[in-house]
Parts: sequence; C-alpha cells; structure tokens
Amino acid sequence: MFEQLRRTAMGGKGALILLAIVIAYAWIAVSGPQGLQALLQKRGEIRQLQEQNAELTREIEHRRDRIRRLEGSRSEQEMEIRKQLKLLRPGETTFILPDGPKESDPTPAANETK
Repeated sequence: MFEQLRRTAMGGKGALILLAIVIAYAWIAVSGPQGLQALLQKRGEIRQLQEQNAELTREIEHRRDRIRRLEGSRSEQEMEIRKQLKLLRPGETTFILPDGPKESDPTPAANETK
C-alpha cells in the first residue's frame, strides 16, 4: 500500500513537471522569435506585398493599354514622338507655363483673412 501511494505521489509530481514543461514550451512558442508576434508581423508584410503587387499589376495593364493604343494609331504615335522630342510643326506655337504652387508651400494670399 505504501508503495502504491509513493507511485501515485511520484506520478503527481511527474504530471506537474510535464505540465510545467508544456506551459514553458507554449510560452516560448507564443512569445519567442518564431512566435505569435512574428506571425502577425509576417501577415502584415504579406498583406503589404499583396497590395504592392496589385498596384504593379494595374500599372502594367495601364502600360499595355497605352502600347496597344500607340501600335494601333499613327496619330497617337506622332503625338507621343513630338511630345517627347519637343518637336513643332511649322507655324505652331508652344506655351510653357510654370508649375502651379505646391500644396506644401502656402501662398501669402491663402493666409490672409477678410
């Protein structure tokens, strides 16, 4: 009977030790470098990269459409060439306008109140 009581007591201690090891392992798994925080960070990075990928896909499609338009229209080709090389036909006049004020630089008139 004493032997059975001793085994039960050792079994209880063994179970507590095993439980402590499991809890320690779970704590390390959740808070360690490969834990929950890292998982959430990786998911955020994945979401950001997916958004960038979608934006690049839209940009590629926009450029493909532009190429198709240029391939299909001589007038579009001529306009693009003239624009890039800044060429004029005889008798044409080009007006070069200054860029508008930047939004980050407030103008004095914008600061006045009536």
